[in-house]
Amino acid sequence: MAKGDKFYYENFAECTALAKDAAGYLVECLENYKPDELTGMLEKMHTFEHKADMKKHEMREALAKAFVTPVDREDLDMLSNQLDTVLDLLEEVLQKLYIYNIQKILPYAIQYAKRLVRACDLLGSIMADFENFKKSKTLHGLIVECNDVEEDCDKLYLVATRELTLTSTDSMERLSWYEIYSCLEACADACEHVSECVGSIVLKNT
Repeated sequence: MAKGDKFYYENFAECTALAKDAAGYLVECLENYKPDELTGMLEKMHTFEHKADMKKHEMREALAKAFVTPVDREDLDMLSNQLDTVLDLLEEVLQKLYIYNIQKILPYAIQYAKRLVRACDLLGSIMADFENFKKSKTLHGLIVECNDVEEDCDKLYLVATRELTLTSTDSMERLSWYEIYSCLEACADACEHVSECVGSIVLKNT
């Protein structure tokens, strides 16, 4: 591997570490939820998202200057953007709690956030293997496992939204939580998109 190539893989690894930290913090916020502390939660969550933005900008600058890249620069840029989307959506979950003035967290949201931690943990393992993708014997299995987590999230989404429909008598509460669950679902989808992007890059280059 060329010396300069290591930058790209390190950048992706740093982004996935930020995603895992952000997902872990989301679980912490939901499990110890205090509505009057939500502004502080938002500020801390934004630090993760802002750092991820900086990593995306660093990637863009490097790609603009590079004469040769380890794989197609368009693929590296796409992967960087998709990782950034994961952080954006994790932040958006807390933003929706703030927008809708949520006073109490429903248990399914915590279950969902814990699955997102698992998905982000898998993304970290995927990125650790990515730079040696031509020789890796575990990368494919990690990508499949990340897809499995997303499918598990799909099932939880159906259960959670159906229960909300059946039990909530407050139309504003239903609307708010439909939006929050949809945002959590989008987070899971974004994690899957990252893993599938890695899979596509591997397929193109082996």
